[in-house]
Amino acid sequence: MSNREKFTEVISTGYNPKGESIVMGAAMLDGEAITGSHVKIPLKTMNRHGLIAGATGTGKTKTLQIIAEQLSQQGVPSLLMDIKGDLSGIAAESPGHPKIDERHEKIGLDFKKRKSPVEIMTISEQDGIRLRATVSEFGPVLLSRILDVTETQAGIISVVFKYCDDNKLPLLDLNDLRKVLQYATGAGKAEFTENYGRISTSSTGAILRKLIELEQQGADRFFGERSFEVKDLVRKDKNGHGYVNVIRLTDIQDRPKLFSTFMLSLLAEIYSTFPEQGDSDKPELILFIDEAHLIFDNASKALLDQIESIVKLIRSKGIGLYFVTQNPTDIPDGVLSQLGLKVQHALRAFTAKDRKAIKLTAQNYPETDFYDTAEVLTSLGIGEALISALDEKGRPSPLAATLLRAPESRMDVLTDRELSDLIADSELTDKYNEDINRESAEEILQAKIERAHEEDIKEKAKKEKEKASRSSSRRSTRQNPIVKVLTSATFIRGVLGILGKALK
Repeated sequence: MSNREKFTEVISTGYNPKGESIVMGAAMLDGEAITGSHVKIPLKTMNRHGLIAGATGTGKTKTLQIIAEQLSQQGVPSLLMDIKGDLSGIAAESPGHPKIDERHEKIGLDFKKRKSPVEIMTISEQDGIRLRATVSEFGPVLLSRILDVTETQAGIISVVFKYCDDNKLPLLDLNDLRKVLQYATGAGKAEFTENYGRISTSSTGAILRKLIELEQQGADRFFGERSFEVKDLVRKDKNGHGYVNVIRLTDIQDRPKLFSTFMLSLLAEIYSTFPEQGDSDKPELILFIDEAHLIFDNASKALLDQIESIVKLIRSKGIGLYFVTQNPTDIPDGVLSQLGLKVQHALRAFTAKDRKAIKLTAQNYPETDFYDTAEVLTSLGIGEALISALDEKGRPSPLAATLLRAPESRMDVLTDRELSDLIADSELTDKYNEDINRESAEEILQAKIERAHEEDIKEKAKKEKEKASRSSSRRSTRQNPIVKVLTSATFIRGVLGILGKALK
């Protein structure tokens, strides 16, 4: 048996799922695609998370697009973080091209022009369906980790949440949280000290500075109402195709704090909302986190622990997380070890550091008799990738250099007109784009402070009035010295004595 025949048999055996699957492309040997040797990823294991990595310009975004649209065809919704602004084209059919036809002929796969049902969303000032969450939904633990506060300051945040729960004060936005912190060391200091213990102004001051830092990255637009309901991420259209939810994030690349705040909020809400489902035939939802290093760069240890914990636990909810980044070393080892599917595009060895990273990357893949993995990593062309997945029994599949299929949707962005029409036609736009500003902690506490101030003024006025009254009373009863002399008994007896003598 020739080496080619052995390779074909290994691929055929290793990528032959019995259940539903998506086709990534055809396996390659010695730089050539073997027509019909399809690399298939079983839907059953796609909640085991994944990685799409590679140097700039090697095709990572198109790979993400391929997976998302194939999932949609299978009725699996997805959520895409569009940081570079080039994913909206999933909502339009591919115009086709002779090179696409040539590629698919090599793969042995028919090419169909198709679009997917798409929702355009935003957490910033861009147009789209607004994604928001309240401060209460974050909870004190997650908020403390986002703010990266000390243990003492985290305790104060927990006390603030407890106070608001006890007094039925809605914590909706950052203004509410700021007001309660100020109240705790100001007008409400005695109340807090009596019921929750003393809170230092230095600690609340430090927390307030952290809030300002978060606000400067645009988080004030994210916190508030109406809260986004995560069940709206798992919608299907009338044909049973899963919605591809695209979040436009092109204006927050320099605001990683906002990005990580949003991501952790979303993951925590999904985990607490979705029911346990274990290993089902297909995932409930797949999340693609583009430019994943934005989450991990400069993250505190507490925040990294939180992310790692969610990655480990959320799989049982039928949720798959797929990190898209330039190099696998951008992902912490604790998270990287949880990723079942790895799609590795080419890496470039320009420096000694690059060569070291390539060797480390090669060690993350299964050993193979057909490739020098480190060498292949530097020789892959655009639209080619090394793939390693999990089969339906959770076993690693053979490593396959793959000629990837082309996206069936447009490999370009929507026009401004197409984008605005898509947003306007969505049934979610009216639901989430209304600004709501109901009475919450800020207004309630301000009214409480004003009432207390008014009562204080009235009490002072009452005391001043009583004081004035007492003073007036004392003046009215005090006799004039001359009158006092004229009315004294001694004076009267003297006058009567003189009159008596005069009459005699």
